[in-house]
Amino acid sequence: MSDATYEAIAAWSQIIGSILFMAALVWIWIKFIAPAVLASQARKNAELADAEARRDAALKDVEAAKADVASAATDAAAIAARAEGDATRLRERLVAEGRAEGERLIRNAGGELDRGRIAANDELRAELLDTALRIARGDAASLDAGTDKKLIAEVLDTADRGGNA
Repeated sequence: MSDATYEAIAAWSQIIGSILFMAALVWIWIKFIAPAVLASQARKNAELADAEARRDAALKDVEAAKADVASAATDAAAIAARAEGDATRLRERLVAEGRAEGERLIRNAGGELDRGRIAANDELRAELLDTALRIARGDAASLDAGTDKKLIAEVLDTADRGGNA
């Protein structure tokens, strides 16, 4: 065999070796590497989908929390307005009750004052009557019989005319 034949066999053996090496690489790629890459890709896609689902859930939770905060602010404003209205009504009621109590006390004091005046007038009349009777008894003891008859006649005459002097 000649050198040219050996050279051709060497060339063809390198070509066939390269083709077999490439076939082996393709077979290893298809058998081992591609499934691992696809499995890794599927895992990463599942992780991404899970992360997106968690993100969407978190966004919904944030929106719900914002709505709750807005609702709480509205509720707080309503509670404050209700408390202010209640305080106003309570103040007005207490003022009205105080005014009514004060007026009742003034009426009662007026009644007490009237009763006190009446009692004072009655006491004054009684004292005046006692004093007048004492004075009259003292004067009556010093009267003579003629003056006594004259005074009795005048009193009877006044009583007959209806009490006008």
